[in-house]
Amino acid sequence: MKTSLQPLDLKRIRVYPLEQRLSESNLAEILIDPGAEPPALAGPLHQSVREAARSIAHAHQKRAGVMLLYGAHLIKNGGARLLNSLLELGWITHLATNGAGTIHDWEFAFLGRSTESVKNNVATGTFGTWDETGRCLQLALLAGALREEGYGRSLGRFIVEDGVTLPPPELLRESLRTEPAHPLSPARAELLCAIATHELPSGSITVNHPWKETSVLATAFRLGIPLTVHPGIGYDIVANHPMFNGAAIGRAAELDFRIFGATVDSLDGGVVLSVGSAIMAPQVFEKSLSCVNNLRLQNDRAIVHGHTIYVVDIQDGGNWDWTKGEPPKDNPAYYLRFCKSFSRMGGAMHYLQCDNVAFLHHLYHLLK
Repeated sequence: MKTSLQPLDLKRIRVYPLEQRLSESNLAEILIDPGAEPPALAGPLHQSVREAARSIAHAHQKRAGVMLLYGAHLIKNGGARLLNSLLELGWITHLATNGAGTIHDWEFAFLGRSTESVKNNVATGTFGTWDETGRCLQLALLAGALREEGYGRSLGRFIVEDGVTLPPPELLRESLRTEPAHPLSPARAELLCAIATHELPSGSITVNHPWKETSVLATAFRLGIPLTVHPGIGYDIVANHPMFNGAAIGRAAELDFRIFGATVDSLDGGVVLSVGSAIMAPQVFEKSLSCVNNLRLQNDRAIVHGHTIYVVDIQDGGNWDWTKGEPPKDNPAYYLRFCKSFSRMGGAMHYLQCDNVAFLHHLYHLLK
């Protein structure tokens, strides 16, 4: 049966300069100074953070992976310098976030401000319709695909290098004619279409980032530490833009998922920190761990083992001791996905009900 529904024409979306948006977060007001005294924590909670620090130090001695998977609120609440400091000290071997985590990171680096009123702006059709955010993230991914770079590295480079350089359309057309089956042909075709549709110039496109020193994406790129991004199509405000390209996002995210798995393969005796990511972290981690174990078993290797998982969130953990495994189905705690999924991932899983920024602040002071 045929449907008469016609997809929305997103190319007709009206966008506005980001400068005009009433932003609710300002870097000057929210950034946490890593050197400042962290807020007090209750005794048992402080001891749990100490145990996490010891686990990380032990993993470091074994040259095992230490993954930090974080949600967007860690950036929105001023934790960027804490993350950057941990990267600079060399304790974290892999960062991972969702699409929103990169959007706030980029907007802060570009404008020094981020976050908008969802309720007010959805009602006026302006939620997410900010030209520079949608345009620049798509430019970064379209150009990064030609270098076979994933989402995190493409956007980190865009911030560090203050923009991007696009090849001439003729070069892209020639490549498609002479190498139609080349693995990069889809990426070349998408960029060529974007250049034609949105009248993009070839050569250098400069986009200054006056606050790039606060960007976690930029710091990870500069230090060569993987920062992978795991978005959903339609999850993020970049979908509200005429340049929205789901194929470019999917290609970049696919590569980042594979890079994520390469670090999961280093987790024997390692540590996973899931900080304020109720959906992305558990969902991506469980699929990646299964892929890694699948490949290991084909090569007669033991599955990933000996790892420790710390799940940090401010939500109530259901009054359940997650070190004992998952609760029965008649217990409401069973339906806490951010705990339950990680409790099934082998190793030892601990839940810390703690403010995300406070956790990282204490962790930094213990590790420095």
